[in-house]
This record gives sequence, C-alpha cells and structure tokens, in this order.
Amino acid sequence: MLIQLAIIALLVALLPLTIVWVSSDQNKYRKLVWVAVFLTFDLIMFGAFTRLTDSGLGCPDWPGCYGHANPLQAHEHISAAEAAMPTGPVTVIKAWIEMIHRYLAMTVGVLIIAIMAIAWRGWIKSRRTDPKFSPWLPSLLFGFVCLQGAFGAWTVTLKLQPVIVTIHLLLGLFLLALLVWLGARENNHAPVAASARSLQWPAALAMGILFIQIALGGWVSTNYAALACTDFPLCHGRVVPNMDFEHGFTLWRHLGKTADGDYLPFEALTAIHWVHRNFAVVVAGFIAWVAHKAMRIDGLRSDGRWLLIAVVVQFLIGVSTVFLKWPLALAVLHNGGAAVLVLLLTMLNYRVRISAQTAADSTVTRLSAA
Repeated sequence: MLIQLAIIALLVALLPLTIVWVSSDQNKYRKLVWVAVFLTFDLIMFGAFTRLTDSGLGCPDWPGCYGHANPLQAHEHISAAEAAMPTGPVTVIKAWIEMIHRYLAMTVGVLIIAIMAIAWRGWIKSRRTDPKFSPWLPSLLFGFVCLQGAFGAWTVTLKLQPVIVTIHLLLGLFLLALLVWLGARENNHAPVAASARSLQWPAALAMGILFIQIALGGWVSTNYAALACTDFPLCHGRVVPNMDFEHGFTLWRHLGKTADGDYLPFEALTAIHWVHRNFAVVVAGFIAWVAHKAMRIDGLRSDGRWLLIAVVVQFLIGVSTVFLKWPLALAVLHNGGAAVLVLLLTMLNYRVRISAQTAADSTVTRLSAA
C-alpha cells in the first residue's frame, strides 16, 4: 500500500514538475516554488471542502483507505460501512474526497522535497555564496510538511478532535506563508520608499492577529458552531447572549463533547461563534488600517490596495454565511479568503522587511564613508 501511495504521489507530481520543466521561465527554481504555492493554496481550499462535507473520516484509517491505496480497492469495505450506517461518515463519495485530499497533500510534499534538493544542490554548487539558494528555509519547509502530515494522520486517528483539526488548519496556512516567503525571496522587487519601515511592527502584528482569528475560525468550523448565531449583528437578538466559555474553549475534548464526556451545551457553541464574530471586527479594522498605510507608501500601493480589497471581501463573505445559513460554497470561499489574506500579508511583511534592511545597509554605508 505504501509503495502504491508513493507511486501515486510521484505520478501526480509529474504534472506540475513537467509544467516547470517546459516553461519558458529561465529561473526554474523560482517557478517551482510558486507552483508549490499555488498547489498549497488549492490543498487548503480542498481541505476546507473535505472538512465541510464531513469527509474527514471518509477513510477511517491512515494513510490508506481500509488498508488500500485507493477507494476502488477498498470498495467492498466502504460499501459495507455505508450499508451499516447510510448517514455515517463513510460513503464512496466521501472516501474519494478524503483520498484526493491526501493525494494532493502528498504531491505538495514531493514538490517541497524537490525544492529542498535543488536548494542544497545550488548552495553547494555556488560554494555557499548564492543567497537565493540558501537551503535553510527549504529544509524547514520539509520538516514542517512532515509535521503537517503527522497532524493529518492524528486528525483521522483521533476522530476529528477539534483541537487537532484546528492545528492542522493553522499548520497548512503557516506552510503557505513559508512558501510565499521563499517565493518572495526569489522574486525581483520594485524599490520601496524608506517610509515603509514604519510598517514593520504593524504588518507583523496584523499577521499575528490574523492567525489568531484563523484559529478562532477553525474552532468554529471544527465544532460545527457556524450557525450557533443565525442573526447579525446581534446574536439571538442580544449583544451579549447566554454563553458557556468554559466548555466552549476547553481545548482537549472529543468532538461534540465536554471534557467530562457529556454533550456540549448549545451555549458553548454560541460562545465559540460569538468570539470569532466579534474578534473579526477587530482584525478586519486593523488590517484595513495597515492596508491604508501601505497605500500611502511608494512601492507598496498595489500591495495595500489588494490587501484592503481582500479583507473587505472576506468580511462580507463571513457575514453572508450567517444570513444564507452557511452554504458550502461560501464556507469554502471563506477559508480561501483567509489563505489569500495570509498570502498578501506575507508578501507585505517581506517587502517591508527588505525595505528596512536596504535602508539600514545604506545608513551603515554612509557612516562608513564618513
């Protein structure tokens, strides 16, 4: 089974690798990194689709499906499980959704291994002088994708335990951020005004609170609390409804249960939803302010404009999921919007950082000349 899974991963990875190889881009390494970014973004979107269609246990073992490399070979077991529990987590469609998610994840892993191998080869070939081939970030990416794979396995073996699924989501978005940072390192960037240094801490803080909000959103999704409040901006007709924070934010517990094994009270779901909803206002406001500041700096105007558009659209999608009763397409788009914000803020942080580094180097040069 493991050999078959490895062959599937390599065969699927051949398509993006071939695209990179035959492209007219002279910098194949940079092209490969950005293809990996694109596929990681797709993986995050498909992971959301897998979670939101309740397909996370479509194959209740890992890494295969009932000990097989694909649902075709496991069809007898899947059909038996579906017949025994027609509304349960195992169906033929859910099994395929889950396994396609795993195949895509393995493909991203293969691409990251290729990125790491090329980086080390270029670094050694340049006698450790070419910073564009510095292998430390690609090596970190390899370790990180292994950790992400472990959490993917625990997601299944621990039966969708909310804290594990939420961490799995966070790690996926952090992997995206690391890949975007690596891609930004390989790009050539237009000059940025020295005033961009004033954005260093605000941009970093924006990224930090965005990940907190993503964690809260993941907690909403994994606890199925998206419809705990069906009105907006109030919740059950009140600014502060009845809530159970103790059970709602107990991290180590089974899905739908308290730490003591009782059913999770509805007030706990309300607390989870209410915190995510209200913190979204803080996050959206702060990111919009950072975007506005970026739009006033030469060289960052486009970054700021796209960031402002993304945060407004993401906020509107979040509100729409409440009014429209959490339709699947909007819920998946909401996850994609979070990934877009991570991508844009990573690029902004990188460009602000290199601008500050350039300004610092210029200052040192002037002082040395004096």
